[in-house]
Amino acid sequence: MRKYISGVNGLVVAYLKRFTRDKIALFFTFLFPLLFLFCFGAIFSGNTLSFKVALINNSDTEFAREFVKQAQKDDKTFKVQDNVKDMSAALEKMSRGEIDSILELPKGFGEINQSNAPSGEMNVYYQKGAEQSGKTVGAVMQNVLDDINRQMGRPDPALKVNQKSTDKTGLSTFDYTFSGLLGFSIMSMGIFGLATSMPQEKQKGAFRRLRASPFRSSQLVIANALYYLVLTILSVLTMIAVGIMVFKFNMRGDWITFGIFAVLAAVMILGFGLLIGSWARNENQAAPLSNLLAFPMMFLSGVFFPRFLYPEWLQNITSYVPLTPVVDGFRRIMTENASLLQLGPEIAIMGIWVIITYVGAAVLFRWE
Repeated sequence: MRKYISGVNGLVVAYLKRFTRDKIALFFTFLFPLLFLFCFGAIFSGNTLSFKVALINNSDTEFAREFVKQAQKDDKTFKVQDNVKDMSAALEKMSRGEIDSILELPKGFGEINQSNAPSGEMNVYYQKGAEQSGKTVGAVMQNVLDDINRQMGRPDPALKVNQKSTDKTGLSTFDYTFSGLLGFSIMSMGIFGLATSMPQEKQKGAFRRLRASPFRSSQLVIANALYYLVLTILSVLTMIAVGIMVFKFNMRGDWITFGIFAVLAAVMILGFGLLIGSWARNENQAAPLSNLLAFPMMFLSGVFFPRFLYPEWLQNITSYVPLTPVVDGFRRIMTENASLLQLGPEIAIMGIWVIITYVGAAVLFRWE
């Protein structure tokens, strides 16, 4: 056992020494993911000009019903989400960044007062960390109600806006993009990195020479996985540091939970790289398989585009795409302070993929 572990450690150290001397490898490991981070961070770190809102009507007055009808027609500034019917669903969607604010018409809103005109207070909810957009929504809605007050010739406004902050800290646009880019970085290291490097070693004859020594295939697979696990974690740490220093990223979850989940995610994604690299004899076989696997992951797992924009049937299918639980898990930890226990479904899906990929890599491994 001591010789077995010593052999694995020796190969990992040799790989790391060789990696530090390879400028191209250093670029694609650390600088290439940062290019995506700077690009999407610059695009999505600002505020949007239109708002997605949920409109919850708890009033049975004629004025409230007419107000909802007119709000649904005007989609220039506010895009009312018709599929949100109650407050709990609206709060959940707002915490995940699917809507910007919640407009609630409380019971009695629009009732006729002594001046024979509708009155009441509208509640505008916004999430912690997005006060600016929430207060903007409230200010715009107050202007709308003020116009109604003026049209009815009332100097004292009877229709008002009451702004409220929810207890939850929600997802900003940059947070959504940043968590997706972390998943993309792990995928790049696992699939485009590991799946390509192993066939290169086969072509050079390095594996053939190791086979002539008392070195097992399992040691080789484990050593490659550990080597790329170290590189992947370093790449993630680099992106986290840049996100905090440059784009003012605010981690709302637990760093230990995030670290454990990141390691589990890297182990799972590296399994796909091992699977391709173990089977492929050369880069010509590895490259198309890597692209065939990576591009559906990239565009179906919510890395760059929210999955809630997809049709419902496609959302159900993409829940089992390997990268989906990684991206969703990062977002839940970073914005909802989710624990590992709460991430049970995501970890379960990742565990299934780990078993499939690592068993497949062991069975399909070729020395040359």
